[in-house]
Amino acid sequence: MKWLILMMAWVIAMPLWGADFETELTGIQQRWAEIQYQLPEAKQEKAFAGLATDLEAFVARHNDRAEPLIWQGIVLSTYAGAKGGLGALGLVKDARKSLEAALAIDADALDGSAYTSLGSLYYQVPGWPLAFGDDDKARDYLQTALAMNPEGIDANYFFGDFLLEQGEPERAKAYFRKVLQAPARPGRSLADAGRREQARKRLEAN
Repeated sequence: MKWLILMMAWVIAMPLWGADFETELTGIQQRWAEIQYQLPEAKQEKAFAGLATDLEAFVARHNDRAEPLIWQGIVLSTYAGAKGGLGALGLVKDARKSLEAALAIDADALDGSAYTSLGSLYYQVPGWPLAFGDDDKARDYLQTALAMNPEGIDANYFFGDFLLEQGEPERAKAYFRKVLQAPARPGRSLADAGRREQARKRLEAN
């Protein structure tokens, strides 16, 4: 009887553990959006550094899950953008490692977000010998992300931004318009609003 009671307690506790993971993941996503879209640029580097430290612990606690690694990659890459200069190169290399590790665990996690983030890294970072930038790899990753999530707000935004970098503004506009029409993501209203505003500015400028 005792083992049965223990088994029942374990089954009852399972949803709570899952809820804890989802709650923590949602908190990280929200903090990233607040830093990225609401904090003054002068304060972003320090804030991203703190969030990156928190991600290390989150990844360690859930080392069998792809989602923490994806967000580690996202945070490290945006931290690198806020930091700038040669000091950011180590951060983007670490971001790539996290995203590749996420793909090895579950390529479908978060609607293929690891492909989107890797693609954005490959066209935004310098090429050899400074870093690993590669437009062909960027295109492959971004197109894979779009194939997995054709209506996704980030997948469309970054492919549009990539096309601008490639000198294809007319093609890019179609993807930025899709960003404005993309379905809302539950719990991601701040990030969605920020990404749509970025897309509007790209459309107005081109």
